[in-house]
Amino acid sequence: MTSLFSAPISTDAPLAMFPRRDNHPVSRAAIVGVADATPVQTNKWYSNLFLGTQTQGAWSLPYMLYVSKDVANWGLCISHTEANQLGAGPDASKNPFQYYISPLGIRSFTFSATEFSDASSITLGSPTAHSVDLNLHANRGQYGDATKKIQFPLVQGMGFVTARYTDLVPVLGSGVLFRTVTAVTAPRDGLQKWRVLLEDGKTWLLYACPAAGTASLSLSLSGNSKLVGSASFTGFIQVAKLSDTSLESVIDSAAGAFPTTTTLSGSVSGTTGTYSLSHTRFGTNNAGKLLMYALKHHQTSFDAATNTGKTNLLLLAPTKGLMRGYLADTWTMVEPDLPTATTWLPNNGANMSAAVIAQIKAAATTELQQDMQAQSNLDSMYFSGKALAKFAQIVLALSITQADPALARSGLTRLQEATGRFTSNVQQYPLVYDRTWRGLVSDALYKTGDPGYDFGNSYYNDHHFHYGYFIYTAAVIGYCERILNNNANWINANKPWVNSLVRDVANPHVSDKYFPVSRSFDYFHGHSWAKGLFESADGKDEESSSEDYNFAYSMKLWGMMIGNAAMEARGNLMLGIMKRSMNEYMLMSSGNTIHPAGFIKNKVTGILFENKVDHATYFGLNPEYIQGIHMIPLSPVSPYIRSAAFCQEEWNQWFSNTSNINDGWKGILYANVALFNPRASWQFFTQGGFNAAWIDGGASRTWYLAFAGCLGGAQ
Repeated sequence: MTSLFSAPISTDAPLAMFPRRDNHPVSRAAIVGVADATPVQTNKWYSNLFLGTQTQGAWSLPYMLYVSKDVANWGLCISHTEANQLGAGPDASKNPFQYYISPLGIRSFTFSATEFSDASSITLGSPTAHSVDLNLHANRGQYGDATKKIQFPLVQGMGFVTARYTDLVPVLGSGVLFRTVTAVTAPRDGLQKWRVLLEDGKTWLLYACPAAGTASLSLSLSGNSKLVGSASFTGFIQVAKLSDTSLESVIDSAAGAFPTTTTLSGSVSGTTGTYSLSHTRFGTNNAGKLLMYALKHHQTSFDAATNTGKTNLLLLAPTKGLMRGYLADTWTMVEPDLPTATTWLPNNGANMSAAVIAQIKAAATTELQQDMQAQSNLDSMYFSGKALAKFAQIVLALSITQADPALARSGLTRLQEATGRFTSNVQQYPLVYDRTWRGLVSDALYKTGDPGYDFGNSYYNDHHFHYGYFIYTAAVIGYCERILNNNANWINANKPWVNSLVRDVANPHVSDKYFPVSRSFDYFHGHSWAKGLFESADGKDEESSSEDYNFAYSMKLWGMMIGNAAMEARGNLMLGIMKRSMNEYMLMSSGNTIHPAGFIKNKVTGILFENKVDHATYFGLNPEYIQGIHMIPLSPVSPYIRSAAFCQEEWNQWFSNTSNINDGWKGILYANVALFNPRASWQFFTQGGFNAAWIDGGASRTWYLAFAGCLGGAQ
């Protein structure tokens, strides 16, 4: 059994080749109580609370939270959307429609205080991958940080929103308006309870737990929009939405306790991966366990012990379907089918006949005449990485098949030279080590002043996409060097550089003080978020499922090459989780139950946000763009994630006629055809008069022939 999260990759300082920068344009001043040298998360669900205006949403799920700075309602607002509130467009009558979205600005509840004013402010503390403390201060200049504040421990999946008041007069508001507020018998001593019916017909349950020495909370209605306390209060107040009035006793049983943070642990044994999210409980309740809401991919992978806490409480997540409440302090999920045997070639090189090898050799002989240096010497880490990975795939196919060892060695040497520009950090925009947020970012920001340069790399956008291609290239160089030259010289010389990229994206342990833990991959959502330090009305997002799992696959291969069993196993676990989650949330087969029925024929989500789903890309609306960005790069792990049945459905929906597609996307589409009809894919790439324009700049005919051939296309 391999433990996954018990040790760092390294605790060494970033390599000296990465210049240090202390002047990142995005300040972390709102994050308090955290040493400047401590890494802070850049791509997590609560980023809006410290970015920009600090008034955009944070999706803890099932609730959406945002801070209102309107003086009349200054405080933390709570919103939860029902399915009938989702909006679709631009033409909701079409099937499929392009997007759907959860409405913003609904203020079902607001936690506020009479002391709040335009002098009030927001800070955050104790940030982790899964939790953060949000602090609303009446006046820090007058009272400091310790008193006259509300602290909200925010944790993914929390069943209650909990406000910890310190010496403030509570004001509880609602933009939906209160229809009735009824004080009822509390579930245990030391608690108070109110049943609140809003004007939308929805019931919320409100609980208060005064601290020792504090009088019980007395609330009175002010009009139909506010409940105002009669005196200063210290203690906590909780609210939860009641989805079914017959289940009020379940919420009662959990009231009085709340999570403060979540800890990740996990292991892999053979092809089975197990991971746990352990929620730290504060307070006491009758259940003796926390009420936490789980997404669909959690529910289908829970072990037997976790399932004993299953309830019938159901609340919708804006873009991920119905969540179910569980009474459990720890969730344990099991992935029984990890792709541990998937390595360098699809189907592990099966069906590699003489005919396939001959085609590979012919294509590689032509494609290796291209200029690797020129194609990879770009002003973009993303496109440079794709170019290197393309040539790595060509050299890999040649090396494994032994089709032409001399050509393979020549190609490997040139690939090492082209990669050397990056391993020496002398590319057009070198990487620098940002000491504000603690990570490796492109120097383009500091030279151009453009936060969006190279897709926002300097603001931590897309690091798993960008760096995954380099990590893959490094793993292939190491493997081919072993096959062709029987040595590990390149790996030994460049291991610290490659590990630096892995650490930036997927550091597994807090003892590595130079990078945050798991910057990109979210072990609650089951996939990564691509958006970094940009304020966003609809939350974090991701538009390429395939480049997400490409990072995990690349990290797995690199772990194999350097003998790091934990890294390899983490890659396998991430792939197992993504197979489950992506086939619920991003890749929509005909039986999908997560998304609205009128959206499923899109087959892929396009851009999946926390608050909306838009069948689009950031670079265009052509179907081949939207579907294709969820295909690239085609790799041995593609058949594991993308089932043949799904790919056939997608093809039938969008690509029964491809005559109007005559650029590199055509090759991508037909490479993907190999996942359900390898013979048709093989015939496409071996046809006479093949048009080289059908091959994308980040792909090769050589690799697509190997891909289709290994899957049986030449038989």
